[in-house]
Amino acid sequence: MADTGRIRIAALERRPFNDALAQASKVAEARIGFALSGLEGALPQAMLYAVSGGKALRSFLALETARLHGINPASAAGAAAAIECIHAYSLVHDDLPCMDDDDLRRGRPTVHKKWDEATAVLAGDGLQALAFELLVQIESAPRAKLNLLMTLANAAGVRGMVGGQAADIAAETADAPLTLDQIMELQAGKTGALISWSALVGPRMAEAEREPLSIYGTNLGLAFQIADDVLDVTGDATTVGKAVGKDAAAGKATFVSILGLDGAKSRAAELVEEACDALSPYGDDAETLKEAARFVIARTH
Repeated sequence: MADTGRIRIAALERRPFNDALAQASKVAEARIGFALSGLEGALPQAMLYAVSGGKALRSFLALETARLHGINPASAAGAAAAIECIHAYSLVHDDLPCMDDDDLRRGRPTVHKKWDEATAVLAGDGLQALAFELLVQIESAPRAKLNLLMTLANAAGVRGMVGGQAADIAAETADAPLTLDQIMELQAGKTGALISWSALVGPRMAEAEREPLSIYGTNLGLAFQIADDVLDVTGDATTVGKAVGKDAAAGKATFVSILGLDGAKSRAAELVEEACDALSPYGDDAETLKEAARFVIARTH
């Protein structure tokens, strides 16, 4: 376990969760906008459109865990922007007719509806490549930077998000619904991998102890997906910002279909409690991260 006293001394000034979340969104979008400055045409416009308007939870986690380890926000901005690029690209492709076929994302037309399918494919491709360009440019020790690059490639690829998405698509036509363990494994890749990566930006940049934030990120990612499943049942498209009720209509096995609505909510609350408990080595400096965990299951979109 890391020297928690030293961690507390190194941590920069903490701000309330809502302020930190809003700031993370501004930092990530500004960094991506700067990277695309000077480019003209539909493609960079679609890329900027795709990264705007989201919760910016992943970029928040990158910046907040960096703050917790005394990393200058300017140094961590590239990592915050990179994870938003990967997340946004996954949504752009996920919304395409060949996958989830959605017309609405973040309360606005999806990229392929606002432009066209070819532009959406290329915007996603461009965002994925830009993520690694942004990571290469961060100010960090070479070994730490290489670790960030390699782990993001794993989290975003066939061992993580892409693999989870493929398993999710395959499950739609499987002979039998997935079991709870299978859903947890699928979602650990599809949703959890990027959230877990974001939560480890700080200790990776600082080359510090990772276990507390690894536990936090894993539990947070699973709680986030359970909350998504709950919103698909209880939310409305106007508030959620995307189509709801699609899982039940497709007959997909979800946390709600297996655990029931109350059971799913209870499990998500337990995961959030476990995530917060894992942060005990950081003391009061981790309170903003605890607020983020509570937000994940209290959100309406």
